[in-house]
Amino acid sequence: MYYNGIYHFFYQYNPKGAVWGNIVWAHSVSKDMINWKALEPAIYPSHRFDRKGAWSGSATILPGNKPIILYTGVDPSDRQVQNYAVPANLSDPYLRKWIKPAGLNPVVDPEAGVNASAFRDPTTAWWLSGHWRMVVGSKRNHRGMAYLYRSRDFIHWIKAKHPLHSAPHTGMWECPDFYPVLLSGRQGLDTSVVGKQVKHVLKVSLDVTRYDYYTVGTYLTNEDRYVPDNTSVDGWAGIRYDYGNFYASKTFFDPAKKRRILWGWVNESDTTSDDVRKGWAGIQAIPRIVWLDPSQRQLMQWPIQELETLRGTNVKMNHQMLKTGDHIEVKGISAAQADVDVTFYIPSLDKVEAFNLGWSLTDAQLLCAKKGSKVQGGIGPFGLLALASENLEEYTPVFFRIFKSSQKHIVLLCSDARSSSLKDGLYKPSFAGFVDVDLTDKKLSLRSLIDHSVVESFGAGGKTCITSRVYPTLAVLENAHLYAFNNGTETIIVENLNAWSMKKPLRMN
Repeated sequence: MYYNGIYHFFYQYNPKGAVWGNIVWAHSVSKDMINWKALEPAIYPSHRFDRKGAWSGSATILPGNKPIILYTGVDPSDRQVQNYAVPANLSDPYLRKWIKPAGLNPVVDPEAGVNASAFRDPTTAWWLSGHWRMVVGSKRNHRGMAYLYRSRDFIHWIKAKHPLHSAPHTGMWECPDFYPVLLSGRQGLDTSVVGKQVKHVLKVSLDVTRYDYYTVGTYLTNEDRYVPDNTSVDGWAGIRYDYGNFYASKTFFDPAKKRRILWGWVNESDTTSDDVRKGWAGIQAIPRIVWLDPSQRQLMQWPIQELETLRGTNVKMNHQMLKTGDHIEVKGISAAQADVDVTFYIPSLDKVEAFNLGWSLTDAQLLCAKKGSKVQGGIGPFGLLALASENLEEYTPVFFRIFKSSQKHIVLLCSDARSSSLKDGLYKPSFAGFVDVDLTDKKLSLRSLIDHSVVESFGAGGKTCITSRVYPTLAVLENAHLYAFNNGTETIIVENLNAWSMKKPLRMN
């Protein structure tokens, strides 16, 4: 949340080790979301209503500029209940101390018919027609549920007769998020804004798949129901914020710069023993602004502008031809920690590989795994080799492939970790997502944020995003290299490439 000139970030944290357990609400503050100061935990188990856990939730700013937190507590009977906390001292600019009124908590108990073991993660609340509203994630058998609650005073909550939304065969909906987006432009909106000038987004984290999915649709305020557009699909075949290692995300409205900011958890892909040895586990992705794509079918995402203050040495590459088999090094920067923004030009779309009818348009990852970065296509694979060793024993390729169906071009973006490390015992998937883009101008852009063990990529200006965790053994520090490459039969041109060394570690762990 943003409060009196300071960004507050609360996150699930184990102060006793780099494994899950002993969860508290850690608390860090910043004036720019880049440089952070860690404070003491804001919330930790201390009462009957959260004795077995202080789990996720959300912050809301009430009238009078008063922040309040809703969070899930686990009681001695392992029931998940919703509680609230308020600052002990509003004059403290960092809001270090928080109070959980024992006589009023929990404010929401799972009633009869609600699965008390799957009832968590209350959203930021919104105000409409004299009531606050918020959603709690749950499931009923295998049906994902976004239970809706209303309150006049933020303390006494009543469950609505029907959920805000639900969907069959999707399992537990964790960390739900519900917010408005303008039909055009990048400006963000306060969570309570409704009207004809907006659509709404409902995002859920599917416990079964461990990915974040969202739909774009209409909030029927007179019925308190959310209806996804017919271009949005609930569940596993739906749109994701990020097609890689990115989960339990949350947005908030930043009133200082009128933008909606997305945070996402990027967990580890190494072993638990590795985490214990290094003393930490889990990072946050770079904060992103989100807005509605002009097609109104999906969101766009882009790193916050403040990240650019970390840029150091800059190198450029312009009008560089990439013929079949080329990999050309981007020299002059620290490739282990870099911000790379490149636009590729495709001279000809005549020799595009046909899209096989046996391939699935809903499983890009399977197609990326089948094709990889080495199997030659017509147009592509082409892109970047990040965190590469000098002789390419290790590298993480982030690349495009273009196919042609009977009706249109199909663009695939991959971030393939299978070649990222010589180390055994790692999870090294070939993450991928399709990119809904018009190739009329024959251009594709790619921005990758490279940070030692993470490669965070934004395809086509933020239409498709993929975050990979990788653990190279050779391509580390000054021994990491960056290349532009093309393994397709058709020549690709690097129209322009900008790469910057970054001045300091990019993210919080």
